[in-house]
Amino acid sequence: MTVTSGPAALLAADRLRRLLRQQANSVAVITTAGEDRPVGITATSFTSVSLRPPLVSFCVDRGSSSFPVFDAAAHVAVHLLGADQEDVARTFATSGIDRFAETAWRPGPHGVPLLDRALAWLVCRVATRVVAGDHVIVLAAPETAGHTEGRPLVYHNGQYVVLP
Repeated sequence: MTVTSGPAALLAADRLRRLLRQQANSVAVITTAGEDRPVGITATSFTSVSLRPPLVSFCVDRGSSSFPVFDAAAHVAVHLLGADQEDVARTFATSGIDRFAETAWRPGPHGVPLLDRALAWLVCRVATRVVAGDHVIVLAAPETAGHTEGRPLVYHNGQYVVLP
């Protein structure tokens, strides 16, 4: 085992990526309404931040083609995917395609797209954005939500997995 420490010792990006693949994460699709079309991304960075006031967060890559729309969005929808939605996760993780063409959705509050069959969803007002390296951390305040019962889709070690 190699140990790296000290203030000047920063992990290389590829090493950090390999290390963080050991963390299991829920799979979320974040959507918003663009000027001419809906926009969405798959994110494994979604997390609860605070209950008082209610806040959640997710990260958006500043280099992604969707970033300008998310950077200007006042509202977003967060969808926690169920065990049977790996295809949706892969679709929203693929660049250069119309992610909504083969995905069932409907317009929600503030015009944000709501994906059908999500295990849970939240419509949120963007509270603030924090630049953090090559990403932006979006802090958002949930305004409305819904959920169904089921097993979540999880991302671990570069693969989508389902809990038993």
